[in-house]
Amino acid sequence: MKIPKRLQPLVDDGLIDEVISRLMSGKEADVFVVRSGGEIRCAKVYKDAVKRSFKKAAQYQEGRKVRGGRQARAMGKRSSYGRQLEEEIWQNAEVDALSRLSRAGVRVPDTYYCIDVVLLMELVCDEDGDVAPQLGHVTLTHQDAIEQYSMMVHYIKLMLCAGIIHGDLSEFNVLVDSKGPVIIDLPQAVNAAANNSAQAMFTRDVNNIRRYYAQFAPSLLNTHYAKEMWALFEEASLTPNTVLSGEFEDSNESADVDAVLDEIQAAEYEEFDRLERIKNADDE
Repeated sequence: MKIPKRLQPLVDDGLIDEVISRLMSGKEADVFVVRSGGEIRCAKVYKDAVKRSFKKAAQYQEGRKVRGGRQARAMGKRSSYGRQLEEEIWQNAEVDALSRLSRAGVRVPDTYYCIDVVLLMELVCDEDGDVAPQLGHVTLTHQDAIEQYSMMVHYIKLMLCAGIIHGDLSEFNVLVDSKGPVIIDLPQAVNAAANNSAQAMFTRDVNNIRRYYAQFAPSLLNTHYAKEMWALFEEASLTPNTVLSGEFEDSNESADVDAVLDEIQAAEYEEFDRLERIKNADDE
């Protein structure tokens, strides 16, 4: 195929040997299947902010570290330099999150290079060597759903222990290979300790995954891992080795207004995502 303009510099530098095909076009990036270093990999080309349709980007970026006061002021003034910095932070967030999560034991794609808005990384494949399907395109048995849900809850726990919330986790941001689920798409990753919307986003992530697997194992709707993990996280007692029960009892001593608001916000996010998926499907 014709080499996309953004990939040409990597071809010229010998980092990419061949661009094989376009894999997908998403709201924040286009992904291509490429040959690099003798292996089949994928190249994620981030879209410019003006072309990116990811909603509420500023809300996701809250709490991300900025290198210094000058950079923070530039971003606050929305100068051209400040917008450039925001783009760098947005793109580097995924590389940073993938590296940290891999070290934490979460199954994510391996990364190789991130150069000029292009992230070169592992192409996750199934046992036949084809591109692994999205979770949303996989039909599961009752037992497989229970086992995969348990794996996903474990990965989400490891992510929270590493201080990271996916922020947009659903059946469309998880691939399934022969070993189980692989979490992808993390440019909007949220700082769990420094973002005011962290709990609502975390609750939405967990509930999205619970909802999907519950189609095949309805009993999973009775689990409350989001509340259980967040309570332990707030108490600084959540560790990678914490054994979760999926049970949680709300205190009846007094109404927790903040918790109620977080639940409402999480529900609003879920409805927004549902409408976005319907709109995107209609556009296609």
